[in-house]
Amino acid sequence: MLKVSSRCDLACDHCYVYEHADQSWRRRPKIISRETLAAATARIAEHARAHALPAVHVVLHGGEPLLAGHAFLEEAIIGIRRAMRGICEVDLRVHTNGVTLDEEFCEIFAANDVRVGVSLDGDRPANDLHRRYADGRGSYDRVVRAVNLLRGKYRGIYAGLLCTIDVRNDPVAVYEALVALQPPMVDFLLPQATWDHPPMRPDGDATSYADWLIGIFDRWVKDGQPVRMRIFESIVRTSQGGNSLTEALGVDECDLVVIETDGEYEQADSLKTAFDGAPSTGRDVFGHSLDEAARSPRMSGHLGGLEGLCDTCRACPVVESCGGGLYAHRYRTGSGFLNPSVYCADLMKLITHVRSRTRVRDEAGGAPATHAIPLADLDALASGYGGGDALAVLAESQKSLRRALVASVNEMAGPAVSEAWKLLTVLDREHPGTVQEVLDHPYVRVWSVGCLEQGRRATAETGYLANIAAAAAVRAGVTTRLTVSVPGDALYLPTLGSVATGQVGEAIVETRPGAFTVTSGDRHWDIRPGEPVATYGWHPHRLLTAGGMAVVLDDVDPFRDCYDLRVSSRLSAGRLAGWREMFAGAWELIQRDHPAYLPALTAGLRVLTPLEASRDGSQVSATARQAFGAIGVALPAGPEQLALLMIHEFQHVKLGAIFDLLDLYDENDVTLYRAAWRKDPRPLDGLLQGAYAHMAVTDFWRVRRHALTGASAESATARFLHWREATADAIQTLATSGSLTALGERFVGGMRATVQLWAGD
Repeated sequence: MLKVSSRCDLACDHCYVYEHADQSWRRRPKIISRETLAAATARIAEHARAHALPAVHVVLHGGEPLLAGHAFLEEAIIGIRRAMRGICEVDLRVHTNGVTLDEEFCEIFAANDVRVGVSLDGDRPANDLHRRYADGRGSYDRVVRAVNLLRGKYRGIYAGLLCTIDVRNDPVAVYEALVALQPPMVDFLLPQATWDHPPMRPDGDATSYADWLIGIFDRWVKDGQPVRMRIFESIVRTSQGGNSLTEALGVDECDLVVIETDGEYEQADSLKTAFDGAPSTGRDVFGHSLDEAARSPRMSGHLGGLEGLCDTCRACPVVESCGGGLYAHRYRTGSGFLNPSVYCADLMKLITHVRSRTRVRDEAGGAPATHAIPLADLDALASGYGGGDALAVLAESQKSLRRALVASVNEMAGPAVSEAWKLLTVLDREHPGTVQEVLDHPYVRVWSVGCLEQGRRATAETGYLANIAAAAAVRAGVTTRLTVSVPGDALYLPTLGSVATGQVGEAIVETRPGAFTVTSGDRHWDIRPGEPVATYGWHPHRLLTAGGMAVVLDDVDPFRDCYDLRVSSRLSAGRLAGWREMFAGAWELIQRDHPAYLPALTAGLRVLTPLEASRDGSQVSATARQAFGAIGVALPAGPEQLALLMIHEFQHVKLGAIFDLLDLYDENDVTLYRAAWRKDPRPLDGLLQGAYAHMAVTDFWRVRRHALTGASAESATARFLHWREATADAIQTLATSGSLTALGERFVGGMRATVQLWAGD
């Protein structure tokens, strides 16, 4: 990137060059001198010759490069091409705001094979929201005039459009405005932001940028992809093992250097948003080669690849596509660039959405199928069973999602939770498995989603991040002191238990190896989690165990109240004994008669929360969309009923996790569908959830009738026949709805195939 101008004729308020931390433009020449230009050109030629490069890519940039004038730009272009003659090919481009692009410039560019990219943020309201002159006038009319010039007489040099996202703009209107200008390529730029200065989120939604881009992606796919879109193509390419088309995605090594108007080598301009001097290398064209610039400490730390990513990113299932996001977007004071992107949750959602909606050539076409779930595992899940391997894929995706959600809460809460976040970051680096145990607790996601839905109103609940950090510290056995949140009359540490403080507000937790203390007002508790309960008011998690399986019986988590039914309060010793006996009997029955469900249950079921049955007794179990790994159950009459409820409800858990990764249906379908198990009609997702869960109910009674005798066997047979018919009807309705995606059709086809196996049973 060769800066020929350091000034601009617009005053865009989102510009990373002029409106962010680095203000080095102020000390640089307005226009690059001929001497500096010659030295820069010589360095490029020197580098190409030394490495026998087949081609180099040079972008004339700014500021606004057209401010250098017609004659000077023509001289610069001719000089670059002359210097590279006989060495290698040159892909020469210019990127402009377009307001002064005229026929004379176009003639110069066309004569010298220079392709032109233009910045335009969409329709008039979207573009003029930011891209204005210093006096407040919008630039839309002049930019569109320039683009029309390019797509008419000068089509051959029209490179494309660059759009900076503002989620307040209508994404479809932006898409339509850009596509109407027939660009060869469109690229969308996330606003420059860091963890210190996070992006604007008007609605408080942690994935608002993903949702905005998904709206465009879905329309783009529906329209048959009328123009190329760099960000979506990069996700598809990297998902299939290819390289990215943008430095904002992928794990390719960074090969970009910026040459400023004073001849200094810098890193990408996006780093100007991090801190003053962030892009600097301390090298320049007069005294250093490009190899020396690449070896500068800052540049060498930004060469890309998995090695430069934090542990969270390296463990993420979409890292090949995300690559940690744009380098600048990872910056946070204290930890530098060793963080996930400030857009982490957005990138996760966008990438998984694009992967799920992308049709991949089948085996005959020679390309491997690429989805957020391997197709073999998706087929196993569609059968109704889904072994441990398939569940491991879902569980791994949930780990990344939870981390992204917790990071988004931290971003929203800011300084109020800085100490807790700092501790959690250190623990994650030094005791990653311990932190993961805490984050894997199902109700951590319930809490984080609740905070993000409430936005800034969730101030009281965001303090719970300290409870998460304290729980991790206890498990890691480190020594620390932290102020934690007490949302009710008890302090709760996820995965450990609660302390009945008797008052709402805050408490102090001090941790040390093997123990921790809690101080609330003038009351004090000293607790040793690994020892028998001896501290009054300490209510640890208790386990349900049987046949090598262990599930937490969680009756204390303040965020467990996420079901349609009322949760039970802390169980007495007598009720706990009843639950343990019931669980042991249910697990023995599943092991003996329903082994096909064991791998998934063993891999994914972590928590069982006691519920109170509905008043009429019609509902005794439930799941919560945000609580992967947990089910809620009211104590049934016997082990058989509990076994059925566990199998049935865990189907909902699995499908919810699949919904997090894949689009199986058109979410715009508002049709209501009737199902045999509901009095009221349900939307398509509800029908799919019900059909999938009742496949397991059908299978349960199909197998169970052979283990029973007499009237019990007859009753089981009648239930099997009823649920087989009801489920088959629901699957038929799904298949003919016209709203399934390609993956949805595959999934429902797998469900149908399983039920058809039972047709003659």
